[in-house]
Amino acid sequence: MKIFAIVLFVLMYALMVALPAKRRPFVACGTALVFLIAGVLPWSELGEAIDWNILMMIFGTVVIVDYFIESKMPNLIADHILNLAPNVMWVTIFMSLFAGIVSAFIDNVATVYMIAPVGLAICKKLKISPVAMIISIAVSSNLQGAATLVGDTTSIMLAGAAGMDFNDFFWFQGRAGIFFSVELGALLTVPIMMFLFRKDKEPVSSDEHTVVEDYIPTIAMGGHILFLILASFIPNKPETTNGWICLVWGVGCIVAEYIKTKDKDNMIENLKNVDYATIFLLAGLFTVIGGITNQGIIADISEIIVKVGGNNYFLLFTIIVWGSVLISAFIDNIPYVATMLPVITAVTAAMGVEPYLLYYGLLLGATLGGNITPIGASANIACTGLLRKEGYEVSFGDFMRIGVPFTLAAVIGGYLFCWFVWA
Repeated sequence: MKIFAIVLFVLMYALMVALPAKRRPFVACGTALVFLIAGVLPWSELGEAIDWNILMMIFGTVVIVDYFIESKMPNLIADHILNLAPNVMWVTIFMSLFAGIVSAFIDNVATVYMIAPVGLAICKKLKISPVAMIISIAVSSNLQGAATLVGDTTSIMLAGAAGMDFNDFFWFQGRAGIFFSVELGALLTVPIMMFLFRKDKEPVSSDEHTVVEDYIPTIAMGGHILFLILASFIPNKPETTNGWICLVWGVGCIVAEYIKTKDKDNMIENLKNVDYATIFLLAGLFTVIGGITNQGIIADISEIIVKVGGNNYFLLFTIIVWGSVLISAFIDNIPYVATMLPVITAVTAAMGVEPYLLYYGLLLGATLGGNITPIGASANIACTGLLRKEGYEVSFGDFMRIGVPFTLAAVIGGYLFCWFVWA
């Protein structure tokens, strides 16, 4: 059964690479169905395998985003950003860094859905392709998720294993924490983006002043951001808390708009515009990952990494960082991190060393590895889904042209920082 699961998993990814993006949800859901029928994942465990929190966040946020775009608020924000940046290259860099700052405190998927509409509005004003800018926003969101305790699920998992609180991510045991490691990586991505977008030197400015008449979507957008931030400080909250926040604000936005306009057709149109393809793609991938986790494949990979590292601390750290990067490019990082944390705890205890260096290496590699491929992280899938709605199909090559150098720069910076500060 394990060999069958591995073969099917590899075949699924091969088809996703070879086929157009619009076919990926069918491939993922088809593979998930075979997994369930064959018993790779029992039907009884399907509900646990699917990350309902992410799916609810996507549905609720997309509804708000659709009204947000319709209100022209992204166009107004775009006007101001265009007046700050000298050319297209710096607009892309500013948007990427802005997304990173937001993502340090809010879930990566929600960040993409909040920031991307502004990027789309900017690109429409400049009459350029939004692909590079939106991908940069997504990969920057993934990077900064590791900066704080509340930035990503994997950060929360690490904090639980290491007994860390919010401030420990900044300063821990008399040394600079992982926040500074992530920020160094973020700074190193700026010259990478300057090189990647070096030809985008067209001057930008905006003489327009967009008029916004409907502020309900902006209130919904700001409200659900505020609630997501506040919820991040609540200890032991239910796993679906963020999902319910986004869903309730999304439904509230629909109801408020309908009360205001009495336009039933517009309400139905907005519900039709929800990116159901992305939701089904993620549901399929969650099921497949649940299957290979259930078969013990992720646990086997974890054991191999530790065995290869042996008792050489530097080699073990290196393997954990770069092995996690490679694995997380294809496997959801949450079950992988959950499996590796107790393994690292046991190995470092046997070696008689503190586990924090390897914890940080795991978090860096697992968080950033998802930036390599368009299906390596939920934020990437959301990003390509938004672009597809705008008529832009993103291939693996298109995404990796930005994702790979971005990942290498950020991981190398964080890898060196962690070693020299924590070894």
